[in-house]
Amino acid sequence: MPSLKALLGVSRAPFLLLPPTLIAAGSAAAAHDGRFVWVHALAALVGLVALHAAVNALNEASDFATGIDLHTTRTPFSGGSGTLPTGLAGRGTAIAVGIAGSAVGLIVGLGFLRLYGWPFVPFMVLGAIAVLAYTPGLTRLGIGELFAGLGLGALPVLGAAFVHEGRIGPAAVAASIPALLMTFNLLFLNEFPDEVADRAGGRRHLVITLGRRVAARVYALAALGVPAAIAVAVACGALPPLCLLAMVPSALLARPLGWAFAHPEEPVPVPALGANVIWNLATNVVMAATLALA
Repeated sequence: MPSLKALLGVSRAPFLLLPPTLIAAGSAAAAHDGRFVWVHALAALVGLVALHAAVNALNEASDFATGIDLHTTRTPFSGGSGTLPTGLAGRGTAIAVGIAGSAVGLIVGLGFLRLYGWPFVPFMVLGAIAVLAYTPGLTRLGIGELFAGLGLGALPVLGAAFVHEGRIGPAAVAASIPALLMTFNLLFLNEFPDEVADRAGGRRHLVITLGRRVAARVYALAALGVPAAIAVAVACGALPPLCLLAMVPSALLARPLGWAFAHPEEPVPVPALGANVIWNLATNVVMAATLALA
């Protein structure tokens, strides 16, 4: 039996902090727009955490098989967990975690499908693509970042709102746009340290396709789009004015944006990688809190 440390390693447990913030934002948007059901929120949370663990584990298994994880310089935010290269667990363990997580996500999805019918099908189909096709296909086609933004950004926020009453209100749509851009950037910035190993392993993500300088500008544009999207949503009435507070965590972008504009050819400083993660989590949390208070 694999150890708990091995299971947490292949599922990249520290990154599983993201799903609760997304479910919170979507559920708070549903409450703001009309209805909130605790049991539905908890079920959505279980399903999303399981699916996130699944895609992480399948990614670990693939990167070990292709040799990518054997050549990366790991940081706390990039380069894999190191669980397989160090022998703490075998590749079969990672695949088993991926299958188990996918099964849990499917069971939760089928429950909501029974409750809401065909309107829930797009969430299940797009979620399945994001989990099962991410590593073997999407990361080699230059669209891995986009599907990360959808599968672990916009889609969970919209889905978390939908499962409360079978519809998506304006607050959920507005909250999903910053979530999409932030998760897009969460993966995007973490790809810079792995550029050489990813290229050798056959990946074709945006850093490789666009080159570091252009890719850094795209990162900056997406980052600045987050507070802009929040401000526009408030101006249009889709979000209450209190949600302007969700712009405050964007102050954390000073370090990653400083690197992106001034030194994109140099390694991304680890503090900038950390600020990128905290910005993502904090913005979702503040969005959820302000929607709930409003």
